[in-house]
Amino acid sequence: MKMESLMRLTNISNNKEKNMYEKELKKMIEAAKKAQEWILDVYHTDFEVITKEDNSPVTNADKGADKIIRDMLSKAFPDYGFLTEESKDTKERLTKEYIFVIDPVDGTKEFVSRNGQFTTNIALVHKHEVVAGVINIPMLDIVYFASKGDGAYKLKNGGEKIKIHVSDRTENLRAVRSCSFFNEKEKSIYEKHPELYASINPLGAAMKFCFIADGQADISYRCSAGTKEWDVAAGDIILTEAGGVMLVPPEMKEMTYNREDVYNRQGYVTANKKENIHY
Repeated sequence: MKMESLMRLTNISNNKEKNMYEKELKKMIEAAKKAQEWILDVYHTDFEVITKEDNSPVTNADKGADKIIRDMLSKAFPDYGFLTEESKDTKERLTKEYIFVIDPVDGTKEFVSRNGQFTTNIALVHKHEVVAGVINIPMLDIVYFASKGDGAYKLKNGGEKIKIHVSDRTENLRAVRSCSFFNEKEKSIYEKHPELYASINPLGAAMKFCFIADGQADISYRCSAGTKEWDVAAGDIILTEAGGVMLVPPEMKEMTYNREDVYNRQGYVTANKKENIHY
C-alpha cells in the first residue's frame, strides 16, 4: 500500500471521540492490502490448486495471504486469538477475550476460475460479538470497513474514504446469490414471491455483503450449512453499520461468533431492511 494511502488511514473514524477499535481497524486494513499484493501476484501465474479434506480448493494465494495477515496482526496484538480458514483451529481462541477471524481468500473457486469475484475478510470479535470488519476486493482495489457504532465506509484505489449506506428499497429488490452454491431452498424463496425482485444475479464471496451495504443490491439468502464464521463475520458488521441486517433463520436472530462449532448450520439472510425478508 502506498505511503499516501497509509497516511489517510491514520484517522479512519469520524467520531469526535476516538473509535475504540481504530488501532485494530487500521492494522486490519493494512494487512488486507499487504495480502492483496501477494494474492494478485499468484493470480497472474499458472498456480497449483489443491483439494482439501472438505473438497474445497486451496492455492498458494490462500496460504501466503493467511501468513501475511496473521504475522502482521499477531505482532501488533500478541494477546489476541485467531480463527482462520487456512490454519488449524486449536480452540485456544475460546479462552481469548478478542480474536481475529480471517478468510484470506474468500471465494477460492472464483479465484481459480479467474472471474475476479473474491475477497479478503478480516473481522475482530470481542467475546461473541463482531466489533470491527474489513473486506478487501483485490481485483477492484476497494476495501470496505466498519467498526461498532462508527458506521461503514469504503476506500477505492487508496482515495478518500466514503461513508456507505444500504438502499431504502422495499420493492423491485436487487437480489444477489452465490456463484457456486445456489440450492433449491434458495431458488424456492425467490420463486415464491417473484413480484418482489427486479433481478437475481450471482455474485462471488463476501462481495454480496459489500454490495448490499453500499446500496448496489438489496437482499441475499444463504440456506446451506456450509459457510463458516470467517465467511460472514466481517460482512456482518459492515452491513449492519451501513443500516442493513444479517439474521439467522428461522428465528431471525443475530449471529454470534467465536463459537466452538464454526459452521453457520442454519444459514443466514442479509438485507437492506428486515421487512424485505420473506423466508
